[in-house]
Amino acid sequence: MANPYLNSAVPSPCYVCDEAALERNLQLMKRVQDESGAHIILALKGFSMWSTFPLVREYLRGCTASSVWEARLAAEEFGREVHAYAPAYKQTDIDALLPIVHHISFNSLSQWQKYREQTLTAGVSAGLRVNPEHQEAETELYDPSAPGSRLGIRAAELSGVDLTGIEGLHVHNLCECDSYALERTLEAVESKFGDLLHQMKWLNLGGGHLMTRQGYDVEHLISQLKRLQETYNLQVILEPGSAVAWQTGPLVAEVVDIIENEGQIALLDISATAHMPDVLEMPYRPTITGAREPGVLPHTYKLGGNSCLAGDVIGLYSFAEPLKPGDRVIFEDMMHYTMVKTSFFNGVEHPSIGILRRDGTFDLIRKFSYEDFRGRLS
Repeated sequence: MANPYLNSAVPSPCYVCDEAALERNLQLMKRVQDESGAHIILALKGFSMWSTFPLVREYLRGCTASSVWEARLAAEEFGREVHAYAPAYKQTDIDALLPIVHHISFNSLSQWQKYREQTLTAGVSAGLRVNPEHQEAETELYDPSAPGSRLGIRAAELSGVDLTGIEGLHVHNLCECDSYALERTLEAVESKFGDLLHQMKWLNLGGGHLMTRQGYDVEHLISQLKRLQETYNLQVILEPGSAVAWQTGPLVAEVVDIIENEGQIALLDISATAHMPDVLEMPYRPTITGAREPGVLPHTYKLGGNSCLAGDVIGLYSFAEPLKPGDRVIFEDMMHYTMVKTSFFNGVEHPSIGILRRDGTFDLIRKFSYEDFRGRLS
């Protein structure tokens, strides 16, 4: 079967969402909801491609937002429940959020006390983010429970505190983890906050539940969620970002030039720093369709981005055939935590956004222009 991302209708560069793959993920999440009783909402920080929301809202109950703008996107484009959490809110944030959100979680007791009366008057369900001080994330950059974390309230800070008005707890310490990492986290949460859980209406377990990854023990996840709800008589909420868009489409790029400097270097029409920032920040090595580790296949290239940043390098890859200008390079699994972090750095052409429909046709949803670049400056 021909690779649909080599179709001339797909421009380069372009992020392409595979609608059928997205729906398969959503169907699995519906099963988790139906069998466990938990609610699953979309974390916009991981996937906010709002042109897919008509499909996503058929399966998920709403969205979670980390800012006023994300909350507005959820309210205006998704149209179901809106949950909010941020490390800190300004008064202008609260004024904008309370009319459009259903749940709001506070990161500190001082923030809750500051906005308590306004939140209760608005009829919004209030929660506190707590820190179980239990680490599961492999990369420190993405570990909310790392020592010295600014995210969440530790159990010792809640001792003897009057929590009247608080209806839920929010816990998030996972990053692309399995259900056994969740089980270990729950042991820590119940040990430190179990007495409070009996007083709560809901428990938000945040994101990082990579239930759509091959090999994930979905049955074990369902059993954990059911046990929690039965033990504490509360509603469990999950807000995955990666899991919703996991393996749902690539970033399509193109070779622009080949140069030589201690080996072959292929210059592409995308930028790691502008279009795949986690490659440099995490760092990690993206998978390329048909490519392998350096030296495995006959032709090895260093792949470089098209910005002026010296370190705009994706890595070394080998290919079965020599690369030449105009060849497509397909970076797999680029829908989650990639588009949401792009920039217009250096004025490099921003990838378009498209959808590969379930019937195999391609829809170009958005093509960026100079005006988009100029509009971010002043």
